[in-house]
Amino acid sequence: MTSRDAILGRIRAALVDVPADETPADVPVPRTYRRTHTRPDEDVVALFAERVADYRASVTRTDRAGLPAAIAAALTARRARNLALPEGFPAELLPPGDWKWHGEPLDVPALDALDGALTLAAVGIAVTGTLVLDTGPGQGTRALTLVPDYHLCVIRAEQIAADVPDALSRLDPALPLTFVSGPSATSDIELDRVEGVHGPRTLHVIVVGPSTHPEQP
Repeated sequence: MTSRDAILGRIRAALVDVPADETPADVPVPRTYRRTHTRPDEDVVALFAERVADYRASVTRTDRAGLPAAIAAALTARRARNLALPEGFPAELLPPGDWKWHGEPLDVPALDALDGALTLAAVGIAVTGTLVLDTGPGQGTRALTLVPDYHLCVIRAEQIAADVPDALSRLDPALPLTFVSGPSATSDIELDRVEGVHGPRTLHVIVVGPSTHPEQP
């Protein structure tokens, strides 16, 4: 008997009492694991900003009224003028000026020639400092945020989940999900870190919180 035969034999023996018409969806699975590693009183937005910064990404916090200026400041500091802008990004959030916005479709050479990409996000995860994009409005295709060397991402405070289970419950598993934890980075066997190998070398996240002025919406 081969090892393969032994393994398959044990599987058949373990399933001998399972009805032939039973499917995995028929059997409830207990979900009693820990849902979050945050404290009940913890500021998850502040934690998210801290963890994103730990990954060597830049973080800016602003309110909706200050968002166009925050975008302009980030792009000016980067000296970025030509940027990919996905369909569905709210035009009223864009800063005035001589920025050149390039909509999809964009092939890889066109994306590679741009200064960066400006997108929204679907969800943020505070504990892991992760952005999740699902190609929804204002997020674009995966290539749009993986090919350019610079990614400027805008996320609203209410989109930030405390931990992974909460974040996953907000996402549609049928969509193509991209999890971004800091700039793209890898290291060789000697732990020499190299950034920008399989994604943007520079990540800047703008977190949009409630208005700091009562009269503003």
